Amino acid sequence: MTALLRYHGALLLRSQRWLAPLITYAALVAVGIRPGDPVPDSLGLVSAGLVPVTAWLVRICVTVEPDAARACTAAAAGPVRVHAAALLTASTGAMLAGAAAAAVALLTGDRSGEGLGTAALAGALAVAACTLTGAAVGALCSRPLVRRRGPGILAAALGSLLALVLTVSPARGAVSALVAAGRSGTVSLPLAALTGALLLAAAAGATACLTAACRS
Repeated sequence: MTALLRYHGALLLRSQRWLAPLITYAALVAVGIRPGDPVPDSLGLVSAGLVPVTAWLVRICVTVEPDAARACTAAAAGPVRVHAAALLTASTGAMLAGAAAAAVALLTGDRSGEGLGTAALAGALAVAACTLTGAAVGALCSRPLVRRRGPGILAAALGSLLALVLTVSPARGAVSALVAAGRSGTVSLPLAALTGALLLAAAAGATACLTAACRS
């Protein structure tokens, strides 16, 4: 799996298609985070932005490889492992971007009230929950489940929006916990949201990988 992760990471970097989602995310962070804002509010913005960005990166990672090369890689390593590596590569990239943005929020925001360690831990859990939710959206809205580009992009955009507004969404739960902390001054760790996001990402990833195996 390590070799597959390196392979997909190299494909992603060489394609330069990662620039668009990460520049968009950086712009969101630059515009949305202001020095002196409450840290939980800034962390909520950072986390929420990861949902569409991760879904975007997942679509890039599962489509960046040419069909012929994909067939060869799947024959050598197995379609399930190849697709899983693409999903993990996208999720890791999004998680790193979220960690960098969260660090900016912690360094520039108002850290009065709860301790920095509690806020940082809550932010890390929210970043993970939103990344995993976005990865689930991307996995369900990309090949092999949605093969056409237009419907896939539309489905990913709609899925990301629903993930941020539906009450049952883990991402919504994590962001809401941070926003509530910014208003009350008491930070609560979004552990339930992270658990839900893990289950959702695992189910979506397994569905996508098994479908890839059936269609290979």
